[in-house]
Amino acid sequence: MHVLILGGTTEARRLAELLVTGAGPRVTSSLAGRVAAPRLPPGEVRVGGFGGAQGLAEWLREHRVDALIDATHPFAGTISFNAATAAALAHVPLLALRRPGWVAGEGDDWHEVGSLDMAARVLPELGRRVFLTTGRMGLATFSGPELAALWFLVRSVDTPEPPCPARMEVLLDRGPFALDGERELLRRHRIDVVVTKDSGGSATAPKLAAAREAGIPVVVVRRPTGPEGVADVATPEEAVAWVRRLGG
Repeated sequence: MHVLILGGTTEARRLAELLVTGAGPRVTSSLAGRVAAPRLPPGEVRVGGFGGAQGLAEWLREHRVDALIDATHPFAGTISFNAATAAALAHVPLLALRRPGWVAGEGDDWHEVGSLDMAARVLPELGRRVFLTTGRMGLATFSGPELAALWFLVRSVDTPEPPCPARMEVLLDRGPFALDGERELLRRHRIDVVVTKDSGGSATAPKLAAAREAGIPVVVVRRPTGPEGVADVATPEEAVAWVRRLGG
């Protein structure tokens, strides 16, 4: 049995670890290649795109894939739609592995928006020193003259490329992050507003707790809608059970 994991997330790596055993299936993890030095999962690894849905369908057929698991980032929307189309074309079972989104709790001052553009529009009303944790892709959204008076601390795995905010400091780091560290980061940089995507999971959630404790507003970009009709699970263990049921 050959399983293709569309990965790049913590859950995808954990899934590969669980599947790659002595008697387990053949596992190939596909990474988009946007991170310079990704943490490679066990098993076979390929890096780069497929050339759209048709290209992915051809790859599934050529490599005799028996099961496709979309474990990409919740905001990697294009690949999820391509995966749904390709799975239908190649007649390969598809499962989406999606970590649950974050939920606001008592004391949170969240401002939920539907896009990065909307996040940029509400920022001037909320603060002047911004902790921007949406990744290096999309920084151009915050580079306009209407935000020139704001200062940004941008946390990213790799160095961002322009266009970027006019007043910016870059912090190169990779999660998971600890609550004490996030508290100190907010204090040291005098952050008064946080911007994040609803990535879910525990690796980057401590910034939300630190913001709550400090009474700092958080702009949360909601997840995009995924393709309809795709079965989904929340944990790698559930995905393993799905694979085992397929394999009989």
